[in-house]
Amino acid sequence: MTITPRDRDLGTGYAMKPSTTRTELTSVGRGTPTGELLRRYWHPVGLVSDATDIPRKVRVLGEDLVLFRDGSGRAGLLHARCCHRGTTLYYGKVEGDGLRCCYHGWKFDAEGHCLEQPCEPEGGLFKDKVRQPWYPLEERYGLIFAYLGPAEKKPVLPRYECLENMDDGEFVEADDSSIGGGGPAIIPCNWLQHFENVVDPYHVPVLHGSFSGPQFTTMMASMPQVTFEMSPRGVTVRSIRRQDDGKVFYRVTEAALPTLRVVPNPRVAQFARVESIGWTLPIDDTSFRIYVAGRVKTSGDIGRMRSKFNGKFWWDMSEREHQQFPGDYEAQVGQGPVTIHSEEHFGQSDRGILMIRRMLSDQLEALAAGRDPIGVSFDSNGPPVEFEAGNFIRDA
Repeated sequence: MTITPRDRDLGTGYAMKPSTTRTELTSVGRGTPTGELLRRYWHPVGLVSDATDIPRKVRVLGEDLVLFRDGSGRAGLLHARCCHRGTTLYYGKVEGDGLRCCYHGWKFDAEGHCLEQPCEPEGGLFKDKVRQPWYPLEERYGLIFAYLGPAEKKPVLPRYECLENMDDGEFVEADDSSIGGGGPAIIPCNWLQHFENVVDPYHVPVLHGSFSGPQFTTMMASMPQVTFEMSPRGVTVRSIRRQDDGKVFYRVTEAALPTLRVVPNPRVAQFARVESIGWTLPIDDTSFRIYVAGRVKTSGDIGRMRSKFNGKFWWDMSEREHQQFPGDYEAQVGQGPVTIHSEEHFGQSDRGILMIRRMLSDQLEALAAGRDPIGVSFDSNGPPVEFEAGNFIRDA
C-alpha cells in the first residue's frame, strides 16, 4: 500500500468531531437519571467514629450535609443549609437532643424536627410547621450508611455474607482512605471512571505489571483468560491464569449496584472467598471516595493492602515518579474530570465496561417504568447477600 503525502495529513486533531459525554450515566445530582437511581440504595457517608459532638461536613451525590451525634448517642445527617435563614449548620452546636444553629439558635433533632426557636415568642409557636431536610441513617460494619431517596421506596440496608461470617480470629474493620483508588482519599474524577475499572482485568498485567513494575504478585502479572457475565447484582468477571505446576489460579471479581467493588486481595494473600467490600461513593460529578469494610485479624490490616509504587506510597512520590510508575489514580484521573465517551474506541477486552454501561442503562429504564432496580430488597428477614468473588486454586 502506497501512502501519499495527502494521507499523511489525515487524522490530525483538527479533524476531531465535537465531543460528548453520557451524562445520563455520570451525573449524580437530584433529578438526574443516575442520581435518582443511586438514591434508591444505601450509601456509606462516614465511619461510625465520624459522627461526634462536632458537626462534620459531608458531601454526597452533590448534596452538602452535616453529620453529628447528639448527647443521647443518636447520629443525624441534616442538609447543611439551615431552613431558617440559610447559614450552614456546620458552625452549629451539638446538644443533648439535637444540633443548634449558630445564627438564631434554632435547634433540630436527628430527623430534622425543629425543637426550639429561641428568638420567637414562647420559644417558637410555629416550630412544628418547619423541618430541616434530613436523611435516615443506619450503622453497620463500622460505617454509617445513609438513604437519600424517596421515603416510600426505602429498602432494607443489606447485610453481606462475607462480613457476617467470620473465620477464626477475624473481626470487621472499616477504612475511609480510598483503598483501591491508587491515590489520596478524595479522587478528582467521575465515579464511573473508577467503577468501570473494577471489571477491567486486562489493565492489571499492563498498568500494575509490566508498565509500572509488579505492584501485586507475579501471579497477577500474566495476561488472564477472561469471561464476563451479568449477575442479579451487576457484572461478574472470571479470570484464569495457568501456573507452572499445572494448577489454575481462578479469580472472581464483581461490580454490584449501587457502587460496590467486590475485589479479592490483589496480593493473593490467601485463596478463599473475598475478604472485603468497597463502596465507590460519588461525592459529586467530578469527585469520589472509597469506603471499605473487611474481615481482618489485626487492626490496620486493610490499610496495609495499599499499593506502593517504586517502593513508595502515592503521596511520597515526585511528579516524575508518578509519570514513571502510574497507577489507577493516574490512569483514571488522566481521563479528565468526566471522560469524553464519544472519543473512545472499544476492543474485545472492554466487554466488561460495555456491560456495566448496559446494566446502568437497563436500570434507568426500569426506574422510568416504575420498577425497582436490581439489588434492592424490602425484606428485613432476607438472607445476607453472598458474592462469588475470591481467589482460588483449582486443578486444570
